[in-house]
Amino acid sequence: MTKRAYKERLYPTPEQAVLLAQSFGCVRLAWNNSLAYRTEAYQQHGESVSSSAAEKRLVDLKAEYPWLADVSSVILQQALRDQKAAFDNFFNPKLRARYPRFKRKDGRQSIRLTKAVFRYREGEITIAKSKVPLPIRWSRPLPSAPSSITISQDRAGRYFISCLCDFAPNALPITPKMAGIDLGLTDLFITSDGAKSGNPRHLKRYEAKLAYLQRQMAKKQKGSENRAKLRRKVATLHAKIADCRRDATHKATRTLINENQVLCVESLNIIGMVKNRSLAKAIGDAGWGEFVRQLEYKAAWASRQVVKVNQWFPSSKLCHGCGHKVEKLPLSQRHWHCDSCGQVIDRDINAAKNILTAGLAGLACGATGAGAAA
Repeated sequence: MTKRAYKERLYPTPEQAVLLAQSFGCVRLAWNNSLAYRTEAYQQHGESVSSSAAEKRLVDLKAEYPWLADVSSVILQQALRDQKAAFDNFFNPKLRARYPRFKRKDGRQSIRLTKAVFRYREGEITIAKSKVPLPIRWSRPLPSAPSSITISQDRAGRYFISCLCDFAPNALPITPKMAGIDLGLTDLFITSDGAKSGNPRHLKRYEAKLAYLQRQMAKKQKGSENRAKLRRKVATLHAKIADCRRDATHKATRTLINENQVLCVESLNIIGMVKNRSLAKAIGDAGWGEFVRQLEYKAAWASRQVVKVNQWFPSSKLCHGCGHKVEKLPLSQRHWHCDSCGQVIDRDINAAKNILTAGLAGLACGATGAGAAA
């Protein structure tokens, strides 16, 4: 058994929308106040505030802001526990997480509820201080009663509920097929058998409309209702672009997992690559990090294997036939001509074949350095 989150669309009643708005505001205050206190204590006195001390401050905070009692105290405590997890991730050198940030009123809002604050009965979820179940548009039944739920509202004003449930994955039948995957921009991914995905360029498709709305919003007075309306339009368009990208990525990764027993991918330094101002927008729109993340967790569920090849492996500069290596290979050169064996092949397909070879070699010998890491 493993844990899996099931995310569904939520359409709260007007009363529930008011309750959720209050809960979002209270959680935001508790988070920001605690984060400011911890940051100030460390910067001025070099002290590290423990999570228990941060939770004890909720008593004083409720005395200062009596309206915090309008929502369940459990969600405030849970917000501080999530903040502790954020600090733990920040101090973990392996995760390389950034310092916890303050929550904005006009940003994404969310609250997390444990079993003590909601009831799940006959496929319906009722939260504390609400008399009726949440109107959820279920796309599928839950495999078990959720252990916790997260209710969120994005910048476009849409509500979502994510239910964390026990999940028993079903392994797919073993197949002899294996593939190497080279990530790119002309095609989002290229497999070692010559298949190219193309690049739908979701952002570029709506770029002109997005620029127009942003220009209109910049002309409006800050704090005005007209600016707020345009901000929601911009957020709605961004949400549409993100939904299109996410849907295409899910479909592509599901197909690759279903068809291949082993997938070999390259480990890219995406954070460093987006510093290239000429390619930053295209790299961000490609969503390589999300693509690899989905491959990894879907492979674990289906008893498949994803092998990561070291980012310094020269997959593009090696001839997959004879192993000859060239010193320079500009991006404008899209076909690879081997001076040693005379082979002419598409640059990306050659790289995908090399990634497959290196990944299988690393998988066979358990290499984790210059070869591959499973």
